[in-house]
This record gives sequence, C-alpha cells and structure tokens, in this order.
Amino acid sequence: MVITGAGVVSALGLGWHANAEGFRTGRIATRPVTLFDTSRQRTSLAAEVDLPSHAPTGHLSERAIRRLNRASRLLLWAAAEAWHQASWKAEAPTPIILGTTSCGMDCGEAFFRAAMPPQAAKHRQATRSLGYQGQRQALDLAELLGIRGPVTLIANACASGANAIGHAWELLRSGSCTRAVTGGYDALSQLVFAGFDSLQALSTTSCRPFDATRDGLALGEGAAVFCLETLDSANLRGAEVLAEIVGYGAATDAHHLTQPQPEGDAALEAMQEACRVAGLSPGDIHYLNAHGTGTPLNDAAEAKAIHRWAGAHAPRIPVSSTKASIGHLLGAAGAVEALVCLMALRGQWLPPQTDIRLLDPLCTFPVVRQPTHAALEFALTNSFGFGGSNASLILRRWP
Repeated sequence: MVITGAGVVSALGLGWHANAEGFRTGRIATRPVTLFDTSRQRTSLAAEVDLPSHAPTGHLSERAIRRLNRASRLLLWAAAEAWHQASWKAEAPTPIILGTTSCGMDCGEAFFRAAMPPQAAKHRQATRSLGYQGQRQALDLAELLGIRGPVTLIANACASGANAIGHAWELLRSGSCTRAVTGGYDALSQLVFAGFDSLQALSTTSCRPFDATRDGLALGEGAAVFCLETLDSANLRGAEVLAEIVGYGAATDAHHLTQPQPEGDAALEAMQEACRVAGLSPGDIHYLNAHGTGTPLNDAAEAKAIHRWAGAHAPRIPVSSTKASIGHLLGAAGAVEALVCLMALRGQWLPPQTDIRLLDPLCTFPVVRQPTHAALEFALTNSFGFGGSNASLILRRWP
C-alpha cells in the first residue's frame, strides 16, 4: 500500500515545505497561547498554528465556509494539499478514515458559554452543536473534495491518528477498497489545555523528551492527511509514489487511565507486531520516531520498550521525538509523525531534538540532537495513548 499524496499543517507552518524545513532543523514552534485565556494555568505555552482566514479552494459553499470551526480548517488545509498532490479525481467512492480526540471542541465550548446565564442565548446554538460532533469535520472534508464513501472516525486517545492510518492500510490490504483518505487532526482548546494542566502534565519550562530533567509535555495542534492506494492503482494512473507503508501493529496494556505500563509491555508488542507484518527485524529500522511526550513516566516506559525491542541493535537506531518541535498533537500526533517519517525518508535526513540538556541514562539508543543527513530505507513511528492504546507504523522509502 503506497502513499501518493500527503498534506500537513502544524505550528511550523502550512504544507510540506515549511514543515520539512522545520523538522529537518529541529525548530521549536511553541509560543504563548493567543486563542484563549491561560492566566489561571501553570503555563501559557503551546504550539499554535497561524491559520489563514480563508478556506482552501474546493466545493464548499460560502455558507459552509462561514460555519467551519478551527478543527475543520486544520484538516481541510492538510487534505487539500494531499488530494492535489495525489491528483485524484472525485468519481470513485473513497473511504475517509480519520483519528481525533477533541473533534470540534471550540464549538462545544462556545455552546456552553452561550447557554450559561445571564445570556442563555439560543442563536446559532444548533450550528455550534453540529460543529462539535466529530463527523462534522469529516463531512467538511468530503464536501471540500467532492468525494463520497464511508466515513470512519477513530478516537483512541493519542494513538488515534496512527490507528486511523493502520485501519485504512488494512482495508486496502483486505481488498475492501483500492484507495482511501486517512490521517488525523486536533485543534487547541481551552478545555483540553486546562485538563492536561490539571493533571500537571504540561511542562512549565520546555518540552524535552528523553531529557533527564524533563518536566512535562507541550500541547500543539495540527493535521496530517494521506492519500493511500494500492500499488496497482498507482501504477495504473502513472502516479508518483512517495513511500510505502509496510507494517502496522497495535496493542493495549489496560494498565492505568493515564500512566503507561512501566516496562512498556504493550508498546513492545506494537513494535514487534509492526515488524512481524513487515517481515523486518529491529536491525532493519534506520530511524525511529518516538512517541516521546516529555513526561517522566511515558519516556521511561518507551525507552525500556525500545531497548527490549531492539536489543543489541539499540545503539545503532537513531531515535527522536518531534513533539519537542510542535508539541503533542493528541489525535493528530500519530498522523503528523508518520508524515515526518515520510519526509525523512524522502529527504534522507534525521529530525533532531535541539533542546536536550542531559540525556536520560535509560536511553540505550542514540537520540538525534542536531541536523543530520542519513541513508534511510525504513522508519518506524510510535504512538501511545492514555488508557494503554499503543500503535506502531513502518514506512519504506520508495526506490
């Protein structure tokens, strides 16, 4: 199953070029939040996207464009880039498989504020309630591109984006379809920001995955969308292939609502399953994009899982977490980080973490700390979520 189109939006910018340059150099995109009031929180930093005021060109009516919420706008910019790159036509039914955690949360917040005394307003409340629902963003995507087909939404915490891509990949492998639009998206919102802060999960300094002095994660927002199709379909069209997805593994540890299993048992299972399906060993992996949130417990569990998975190969597998650059994108994280792997494979470079001060001694693998060129054929990306959801994807560079 091959990727013929890819689009991305993050705090590094809109589109492939801005993001590839940001990830290649390890640029850090966190800054003070402007979308909502953070004065009552422990921190005010997040990786916020500068979104255009207009929508991408497509089939949306002016009325539909006026109703778009922030999550839809993020998703649509990424989807439009992927669609145009793939040069797909809208004639054939096309499944849409997306991962998200907060859907149109800004609409839900607006609904709540409007419903509270003293105003208790009813004007536009129906629109807000519709925008809050997860299928709204997927339907906006379908309308923009003029496509029809089944819509599947996966809300599996921070593994959602990776799970969505994995599910689309399995649909193609099974012969259920020959192409699919897939990816993940999430927008910053005050409720989610305050929720993570109440868990004391947000860093009050900077997000430093695998740093011995790490103190938490930074939230971000964004979207990544892939046009995924069978190789036969791509060859029939004479399409340019960007990369191939060769492995997917998922596992659940059911250990704790917010804490990972300390030894990373399910994370290990996800990596092992992805390699088994791909017919690869850890020694075949040339780069690993870690889940690496920057929280003390998550990074420790993942470091142990990587060591157990890689064994003697660990010292030769470069690892980094791009959450150091763009924060944790929640439901979009797995999709954006898969796209980072795609960029690295295409450009033959390793995305660095430039803010590490003291490496955690649990890291038996090299953490990329400066811009580096490398010969890459296979890249693995990890996505681990609250509740024990774990997913791994393996991408192969197209010759």
